[in-house]
Amino acid sequence: MSVTREGGWYPLMLSADLETGTVAGSAVPGRDLAVWRDGQGRAHVWDDRCPHRGMRLSLGFVREGALACLYHGWRFGAEGRCVHIPAHPDLAPPGTIRTVPLPVAERHGLVWASVGAAGVQPEGDPAMEAAAWLPVRSVRIEAPWRDVARAVGMPEGRRAAVLDRDVDGRVLAALLPVGAGACMLHLLAAAPAGVERLHDLADWGRDVRSRAEERAGRACLAGIVA
Repeated sequence: MSVTREGGWYPLMLSADLETGTVAGSAVPGRDLAVWRDGQGRAHVWDDRCPHRGMRLSLGFVREGALACLYHGWRFGAEGRCVHIPAHPDLAPPGTIRTVPLPVAERHGLVWASVGAAGVQPEGDPAMEAAAWLPVRSVRIEAPWRDVARAVGMPEGRRAAVLDRDVDGRVLAALLPVGAGACMLHLLAAAPAGVERLHDLADWGRDVRSRAEERAGRACLAGIVA
């Protein structure tokens, strides 16, 4: 799975956080996304904009296997095409009314979306494939993702990697840049893992956030003073 260059595959969220029949908002640099799961359990990732009036689709709801916009209730099927307009229930919406789906994959307990690599399936990472992964938590960190990657010991340029921690065992850390100075850190533990270990990893994630945001704050202050 290409997680090193700009574009490629991005780890949007923990699979466990996207329940069947729900929708959530996410983002990659310069692009807002709507992530939803249909009644068959399949995840979908679209641009977070209804083609009708531009409302955020992530504020909508899933109904009858389609994602409905909150504003006027227009529904869009799994392929992104509009399938129902409540104000005109007998109208077959033209195929040109559609959202922009992104390639999506669920691997290693994460929902991934591909940006700038349409049609390319993610390749397996041997270290990630070697274990079953249990969700721990996702943490939003107000600091540049590359700084957070260095703080957790991730290889240079990677957005996801398996880390060996003496205390907590093997950890899958995945970083999602959501802006110039913010990111999401997703943490998963290699199975089997007891409740205590999961709690310890969650505490570690909070500690990473505190330290990263403190460093980012100092850097910002130094820039202002300079």
